Amino acid sequence: MYEKTLVAGWADMDFNSHMANTAFLAKCVDVRLGFFSEHGFPMSELLRLKLGPVVQRDELEYRREVHLLEQVRVTLALAGLASDGSRWMMRNEFFRLDGKLSASVTSTGGWLDLAARTLTAPPVGLLAALAALPQTEDFQTLASSLK
Repeated sequence: MYEKTLVAGWADMDFNSHMANTAFLAKCVDVRLGFFSEHGFPMSELLRLKLGPVVQRDELEYRREVHLLEQVRVTLALAGLASDGSRWMMRNEFFRLDGKLSASVTSTGGWLDLAARTLTAPPVGLLAALAALPQTEDFQTLASSLK
């Protein structure tokens, strides 16, 4: 399982003194980009390839509050993938240090060709990295975004 331990900082809080929905989404991106970087695709390589991950949908389900300066363990798993890798679904789960699930975020996206501004398939190495992620119990095979 790929995971990172992060801290809910001042800028992550909302008016109700718990972690805001936008903070959960931002931390998901941090974990995804960390995964890509650690598997040979740091931002510099993605920029060289003129390739960027693009999210088309985020679904956030709250379970328990996360408060200021609380640590959270954020996992990353594959919830769906097209055979060519052009579309993907990734799920992040946020666990408080007491082990209780705080939130689950399922993000659906693909790979944007930054020059053509269209969705594309990733290079073989990036597809292999995605395929190596653990799959969720509800994993699904997605249709390709290529025409």
